[in-house]
Amino acid sequence: MDARPANMVDRLFGWLMSGCAALVVSLLLWVLGDVLIEGVAHFSWSFLFTEPEDSGRSGGIAPILVSTLWILSIALVTALPLGLGVAVWLSEFAAGRRRFSDIARVTLDILAGVPSIVYGLFGNAFFSIYLGLGFSLLSGGLTLALMILPVFVRTCESGLRAVNDEWRRGALALGMARSAAIWHILLPAARPAIGAGLVLGIGRATAETAALVFTSGYVDRMPESPLDSGRALAVHIYDLSMNVTGGDSAAYASALVLVVLIVLLNTLAQSLLENWFKRRVFVS
Repeated sequence: MDARPANMVDRLFGWLMSGCAALVVSLLLWVLGDVLIEGVAHFSWSFLFTEPEDSGRSGGIAPILVSTLWILSIALVTALPLGLGVAVWLSEFAAGRRRFSDIARVTLDILAGVPSIVYGLFGNAFFSIYLGLGFSLLSGGLTLALMILPVFVRTCESGLRAVNDEWRRGALALGMARSAAIWHILLPAARPAIGAGLVLGIGRATAETAALVFTSGYVDRMPESPLDSGRALAVHIYDLSMNVTGGDSAAYASALVLVVLIVLLNTLAQSLLENWFKRRVFVS
């Protein structure tokens, strides 16, 4: 049998895959390059530390940046421990409740595909009105926590289920308690998946717009507490580009800050996660 046709097919397939990867990278560089070129022209250090003026056309984004960090902190502090707990239960404790765990997984998959505007309406009805939190950073952060949870849980669960069963049996043979095995062996082994879920959560929470309009509000003043209303950076960019004539330059500068913020937060989160898990491991 002539191997030349098969080799040609393999080469064509390799070129096709390389072309797809190059296309994706080119699109990413195009978007980032456009934001960088247009954003740098309007950016200055005072832009980060002053309040917006003239509907955002001039001035800076100091209160918007503070509101964004408040909302993101509330979302992550709420979603990460709860999501990690659910993921551990689904992967390690749900074997005897197969039907309930299957329903939980399907529910999480459905929730992961729900549009953000639906989360915003729910957050407005439940957190803002029913719980009486009003338009506040707390309402926005809790709403984003609900959005992060499904993807974070399923990503962490997949990572935990991918850990070789020999690690579990080895921990059992050593007489380790199940909680100790999960805490010191399984969670560190699943760190790449947990990190991926964390990155996805930070990205979605930082760039969210629709859900926050109905929960955290639209005002651009400096918040004094989580119960104050505040405008997130993504909402500010949307408002400048869609509703403010002549606001495109400030919108590009704000978008540049948002991209840099996402990169910094992801890098910091991965570093903290790695260092935290290293301290948990006592079996190499």
